[in-house]
Amino acid sequence: MSKKLIIAIDGLSGVGKGTLAKALADKLSLPYLDTGLLYRAVGRKMLDAGLSAESEAVVQIAERLTPADWARDDLRTPAVDKVASQVAAQPKIRAALLDMQRHFATQQGVVMDGRDIGTVIFPNADVKLFVIASAKVRAERRWLQYATDPNDPQKTAQIKQIETELTQRDEADSTRAVAPLRPAEDAHIIDTDHLNASEVLAKALEIIQR
Repeated sequence: MSKKLIIAIDGLSGVGKGTLAKALADKLSLPYLDTGLLYRAVGRKMLDAGLSAESEAVVQIAERLTPADWARDDLRTPAVDKVASQVAAQPKIRAALLDMQRHFATQQGVVMDGRDIGTVIFPNADVKLFVIASAKVRAERRWLQYATDPNDPQKTAQIKQIETELTQRDEADSTRAVAPLRPAEDAHIIDTDHLNASEVLAKALEIIQR
């Protein structure tokens, strides 16, 4: 397997793109970059500074982003979830992060996941995967990720709320004017509704080997 292989993984929010991408990167000895963290990092710094996504100062934040910014442990919160989508809809912010993402893969190849990897960042990627799952299944998985009590009496209501938020995020990502979320024409679709992480990995490896 070429060390410079570029694998693009796109898909819906909360579908397990990151889990798959990390596993593939480990299996194929390739670097890994979660591009969603870049937008979350910009959103986090935007919130910290009390700015709006349309502010020119947020573009400057994106231009100066460092690995330490996307390694923060406070990037996966409901507040950041919300602003990350707003940040990702800004053309100037996307442009500021574009070269960073492309340069990351220049030397050694990459497994990169996000929402426009196969359509915008690496339209000539060696392999393009687009991962899907129903909003209900994604909500259940996300609830389990953060649940402290598996028997929480509010479980059903909480899952329903997460499902609503995921559906809203899907709508925002797929209808934005710049780099909307959609599968590349040559992407392989992987539906994870009835697959566990190991089965998804096996399916992806089969596609890559082909």
